Amino acid sequence: MDDALMHAPLFSALDAEAATALRASMVESRVPRGDVIFAEGEPGDRMYVILDGKVKLGQTSVDGRESLLAVLGPGEVFGELSLFDPGPRTATATAVTDVVVIGLGHDNLRPWLAGRPEVAESLLQALAQRLRRTNETLADLVFSDVPGRVAKLLLELADKFGQPGPEGVLVHHDLTQEELAQLVGASRETVNKALADFTQRGWIVVDQREVILLDMERLARRAR
Repeated sequence: MDDALMHAPLFSALDAEAATALRASMVESRVPRGDVIFAEGEPGDRMYVILDGKVKLGQTSVDGRESLLAVLGPGEVFGELSLFDPGPRTATATAVTDVVVIGLGHDNLRPWLAGRPEVAESLLQALAQRLRRTNETLADLVFSDVPGRVAKLLLELADKFGQPGPEGVLVHHDLTQEELAQLVGASRETVNKALADFTQRGWIVVDQREVILLDMERLARRAR
């Protein structure tokens, strides 16, 4: 079974036999880059696990402005709220790259939750972690300046997608400058100014849809 799948909250609480049985009940889908997996406001009763690629979760305000809530990679789940509370989707999920996901419907999950409390506990832990990250993001918007938020975002992206190399940690984030700005909750110009400052200081090297982190320690200090 895929390593990414075994690290997903839904599967990490299961033994190999049970995980294989659950995997067999899930539907695999391939989603081309840029396609919407589900849209905000749509009815939803299915959660997804990412096997390969990246997915962004975003919302649109009443005046048409867009914001990004998160960028997720292999092993991470999304749409899980619908399993416990089927209803309209609270965000839009879009494939940032070509993506492979597997989906599990509400009705398919119920027997697993009824007979295996450890599965429910694992999913609730994932929900609690998502809520904690949301609270941290809200606190950052209030208490942190834009450069601090940019530094923290770079470190988070490195933790998810980074690959150590001879120069530093290479991060293929596959995001546009506008998407990076949406994740930080600031204008693209302000975020670009922070990136340029970090580059001048020798902390990072920026390229199209990727960045090399040269000085993780100073970025971590700036993120505090």
